[in-house]
This record gives sequence, C-alpha cells and structure tokens, in this order.
Amino acid sequence: MSSSPGAHFVLYGRAWCHLCEDMRSELEPIAARHGLAIEWIDIDENPLLEARYDERVPVLTLDGVELCQYRLDARAVYAALGAREP
Repeated sequence: MSSSPGAHFVLYGRAWCHLCEDMRSELEPIAARHGLAIEWIDIDENPLLEARYDERVPVLTLDGVELCQYRLDARAVYAALGAREP
C-alpha cells in the first residue's frame, strides 16, 4: 500500500512515559503495514507542546487529526487509514 508524500503518524509523548512506549509498540506494525513512518515528538522539549498536551500523553495524530490519547484506539486508526485511501 502506498502513502501520500510526507504522510506519517505523529506520536506526542514523554521519554519516561510507559503509556507512550506501549502506544508506539502497538502502532509500529500498523504503520509498517501501511508504509507510514512514526514521528516521535517529546513534548518536554517544547514548552508550547508541553502546555498543550501535558498529562494527556501519549497523543497520536495522522495528517494533523488527533486519533487517540493514552491508549491506542485501533478502530480509530484503521478508520483514519481507510479514509485516506483513494
């Protein structure tokens, strides 16, 4: 399956966050299957992102749309992926 140029998941989290690591681990096979990269952004490195997300991490987005927070919502992820297909 091909993806749009620059299309990727963005996972906002923190280095010490076990929920963030869990979500990344669950997301990796889905992203690989759909040919999408996962961009990891540590919110603690950006005061604006830290203020925006703070205790809500992890937060997963695709094409700028927030899909889920705290735990991977596979149904939301697959729905978003399906909506992207031509």
